[in-house]
Amino acid sequence: MHIPFLSLAGQHEAIRAEVLAAITEVYDRQWFVLGEQVAAFEQEYSQAGGVVHAIGVGNGLDALHLSMRALGVRPGDEVLVPSNTYIATWLAITQAGGVPVPVEPDPRTSNLDPARLAAAITPRTRGIVPVHLYGQPCEMSAILDVATRYGLWIVEDNAQAQGATWQGQLTGSFGQVNATSFYPSKNLGALGDGGAVTTNDATLAHAVRRLRNYGTERRYVSETIGYNSRLDELQAAVLRVKLRYLSEWNRQRCELAAWYSKYLADIPGLRLPFVATGAEPVWHLYVVHTSGRDALRQHLAAAGIETLVHYPVPPHLQPAYAHLGLPVGALPVAEELAATCLSLPLWPGMTEAQVIVIAETIRYFY
Repeated sequence: MHIPFLSLAGQHEAIRAEVLAAITEVYDRQWFVLGEQVAAFEQEYSQAGGVVHAIGVGNGLDALHLSMRALGVRPGDEVLVPSNTYIATWLAITQAGGVPVPVEPDPRTSNLDPARLAAAITPRTRGIVPVHLYGQPCEMSAILDVATRYGLWIVEDNAQAQGATWQGQLTGSFGQVNATSFYPSKNLGALGDGGAVTTNDATLAHAVRRLRNYGTERRYVSETIGYNSRLDELQAAVLRVKLRYLSEWNRQRCELAAWYSKYLADIPGLRLPFVATGAEPVWHLYVVHTSGRDALRQHLAAAGIETLVHYPVPPHLQPAYAHLGLPVGALPVAEELAATCLSLPLWPGMTEAQVIVIAETIRYFY
């Protein structure tokens, strides 16, 4: 049996007629940038996310970068960031002129460890970027306590956690300003690149809207150095359709994760995901950890089961960040997680039978 790591076929087939109708409406109206669809999606997404403002931008990296710019990050400003995350989180800080300061995660959740934050704070620290990795909410109460105590802002990277909650509050609504991605593989995915910034602060929302559109408020008049990073009308129209199904798709993800946890329980040498008390994840990824990761992955591939590794090289070991002078061994928790993590197939439309096949194949390996 071939089981792909990701399949969008079931999701897309079910909403095919709605999506094509939405695309046709944009095509016939012939307004493709910053029109009615983007405005409507921004309103609907902000309501769904429990925030006042949502601003559609070109992609998730831009959402993070423009958030930093709106907050006034200056050259040399330090921003606390997880040591294990997709490199875009670090790149956004660098692009804004800041310096990413890695903080090790809680090895149980792979998320930023609030207990380690205070030790990383210096007089140049300006903010914290929690990443809700794999769709698992960070422990936002403790992170907020640290931010309040030291006068720091928070930008949540919510790209993998659309619909997740911490103690009943939606992720992407805690920070002064927050960022998400609508890359096609995300829980809420476009048919190409897309992203959004969310905030309850009208001043920050205004700043992001200006920055995304060449720094302009009036046509052909740039009040500041801006960018061209606008969610287009076609993607917004598709996302409006998909947003209506997000809760159901997340419910299916939670069901699949529960089946994995049931059928993979008590395998010596295989560590399953840990959910912190107060967290309600949306399971963008189901990630296990094992010292025999590469051999297990080859075993699954031979059985027709696709897997991925998120992420094999921590940011501090990427050539792009060699200038930080953080050698192998500098961030051992991140390095251990990178060496042992394995993402199993998980997508709306998967069946319990497929999960059982994967689990039985893994049990056979051990």
